[in-house]
Amino acid sequence: MSDLGRVLRLDARRTALLVAVPVLTVVGTAAAALSLCPVAYWDNAVVALLNAVRFLGPVAAALAAWTAVRERPLDYLRDLTARSPATGVLFDLLLLSAAALVSYVAVTVLVVAITLVEAEAGHLHPLGVLSGAGALVLHVVAGYLTGRAAPHRATAALVFAATSLWAAARVPGVSWWSLLPPAAFDRVALFTTLRPEVLADQLTWAAGLTTALILGYVMWVTRRFLFVLPIVVALAATVTATLGLHRSGGGAVTPVSAEPVCRDWPLTVCVHPALRDALPRLIAAATPLAARLDGTPAAFTTVEQRPAWAPLTVMDGVAAVHLDEQLSPGYAARAMRQISESLKDATCTTPPNRYRALVDAWLLGDDPPAVPDARAARQFASWGETRRRSWLRLHFTDYRACALGPADFWTSRTPPTTHAMRDGLTAPRQLTAPRQLGRGN
Repeated sequence: MSDLGRVLRLDARRTALLVAVPVLTVVGTAAAALSLCPVAYWDNAVVALLNAVRFLGPVAAALAAWTAVRERPLDYLRDLTARSPATGVLFDLLLLSAAALVSYVAVTVLVVAITLVEAEAGHLHPLGVLSGAGALVLHVVAGYLTGRAAPHRATAALVFAATSLWAAARVPGVSWWSLLPPAAFDRVALFTTLRPEVLADQLTWAAGLTTALILGYVMWVTRRFLFVLPIVVALAATVTATLGLHRSGGGAVTPVSAEPVCRDWPLTVCVHPALRDALPRLIAAATPLAARLDGTPAAFTTVEQRPAWAPLTVMDGVAAVHLDEQLSPGYAARAMRQISESLKDATCTTPPNRYRALVDAWLLGDDPPAVPDARAARQFASWGETRRRSWLRLHFTDYRACALGPADFWTSRTPPTTHAMRDGLTAPRQLTAPRQLGRGN
């Protein structure tokens, strides 16, 4: 009974391994912070967790190997009991895995809290969270069993070096190899999402290999070959997951539609839910431009953010824009410039037409550029807002074709409103509230 008590007290002292939790938590938090984007997008929260495992895994593996080496000389105490020789190893793996998972949960809670505080968008991928946990447990198991197989002082350092090289040998988005746990992911752009099948394959890969390692060690120490079939099944699952990741070709994301967030006055402006903070500035920047283009073929009452791969057009009263996801300074002005550039006809050539640039500066509220004919510039500058809008209606075809010249400004001595009325055009109408679309913020 005294020997059994010594063994039980030894196993109880294994709980001291929980001191590793703060260390792993600090490492995981620092690693997740490097990948966590300012824009709260749930896909990027999962990416931050998965990328954190690339740093957290080698540390956990090294701690597990160090524990195995440190406790290996005390195995004779466990041999004094009637328990299976694999019991102590499985108990150690349970404690080490629990310590690593507690730190992983702490990092997960922090990342989720940060995402919730922001204007979060998208949906959390539970498979992604489980995939990171599976990869972390795999590191613990591999590190501990390596320490058991090679109980030397240098084993922990070698395990840390090997797992660090394994994690570093991945370049996001280059090859399917980068998707093997611990996977490396790029930041997920808006209007895309992580592919669930990739996350499922990663979880299966880590779980299958972890199971095979544990059962293989148990079979080795117990000499019971009935574990061969479960090991074969676990390895088959790992191979199947590997083939699935190979078929993905390194593509971990797929396009996805997102229900936009909109404001409907005085224009309808719609953006990705993660960028709802951009609405006030976009409305303020788009309203003057929409008023100046009112009555032309490029008139619009709606501005919509489109994915980066979608073309920029002004069609049927809808102006499409692209936004940078970080909303860096000047994003609203850049979006309005995109609308202006999308009005160019295919006949526009380089070098740019300076007279068109003069009109663009007025449309965008910029300082007017220098033009070859100073008289035309003075003429345009002397007109009021109403006269400029009427003039643009008459000369919009030349403006779109980048064919404006000094004669277009010289021949406008009479008020353009007179020409507009003669050609059947009316005076510029006031920009009114767009049709309500049933969406709002």
